[in-house]
Amino acid sequence: MKLRFDIITIFPNIFKPVINESIIKRAQEKNKVVIKVHDLRDYTEDKHKKVDDRPFGGGPGMVMSLQPIVDAVRKIKGRRKVKTILMCPTGKP
Repeated sequence: MKLRFDIITIFPNIFKPVINESIIKRAQEKNKVVIKVHDLRDYTEDKHKKVDDRPFGGGPGMVMSLQPIVDAVRKIKGRRKVKTILMCPTGKP
C-alpha cells in the first residue's frame, strides 16, 4: 500500500529539498510513498493571491483566510475518504 501525503503551504520551496533527500527520497523511489506539495496561493480567488486577512474585530497581526484552505483541502481530497490533519500556528494539530 502506497502512503500519500499532501502538504499545503505558502512556502512550497522549503519542502522540496527535504522530500528529495535521505529516507524520504528512497521511499518515493520505491513507490512506497507519494508526497505532493501544494501552494496555498494557487487556491485563492483574488488576483493578488492573498492568503491572509486582518483579525475579525481588529487588533494586531494577520490570520489565515479560510477560503483558500477549504478550497485546497476539498480539491486535494476529492471523493477520497482520507485523514486530514490541520495544524495551528504553533504546529500542533
